[in-house]
Amino acid sequence: MNSVSRPSRRAVLAAALVLAATAPRAATVGDAVLDLQREWEVTRYQAPPPEREKRFESLAAKARQVSESLPGRAEPLVWEGIILSSWAGEKGGLGALPLVKQAKALYEQAIRIDGNALEGSAYNSLGVLYYKVPGWPVGFGDEDKARELLQKALAINPQGIDPNFFFAEYLVETRHPDQAVAYLERALQAPARPGRPLADQGRREEARALLEKAKASAAR
Repeated sequence: MNSVSRPSRRAVLAAALVLAATAPRAATVGDAVLDLQREWEVTRYQAPPPEREKRFESLAAKARQVSESLPGRAEPLVWEGIILSSWAGEKGGLGALPLVKQAKALYEQAIRIDGNALEGSAYNSLGVLYYKVPGWPVGFGDEDKARELLQKALAINPQGIDPNFFFAEYLVETRHPDQAVAYLERALQAPARPGRPLADQGRREEARALLEKAKASAAR
């Protein structure tokens, strides 16, 4: 009896130790990413425009700490990149280029770890940079590369509000507004994201505005 029971107790103890070591880490990843996500949403959609640059700058420092505390995880890298990209958007001009280059490196690192994380958000966000950033010799912008990345994001999350919205925006900005309409309509019909009503509302407002623009441009 004892020769059987001792290994069993050891096995149970070993399993318990593994669970104790891994479960808090998983919770920490989710909680930390959710915290960054919520702060980004409030800053992006509720903060007064004059305050956004400083708030994104402060949030970027927090995101860096989160990424460093969770090595080997794609999710915090994606959100750090999103925050840096948003800060760059508020900053504007050539002074924003170092920020978007940092964001690019973070998205690429996240893709190497797990490109499917957060429903392919790294592909989507990197694609956005490729069509928004100027091309050589000023920046790294590339419309063909943008399309490739955005389509990868759509393949991973075909009904998602963000991949449909940003592919539509890409089509509008690359002079194909007629093709953008279907993607914007799909974005407006996208299922709600759990825990993200503020982001969904803000993105739908952007999608409606872009849809009007696309239809007007296509009618010319």
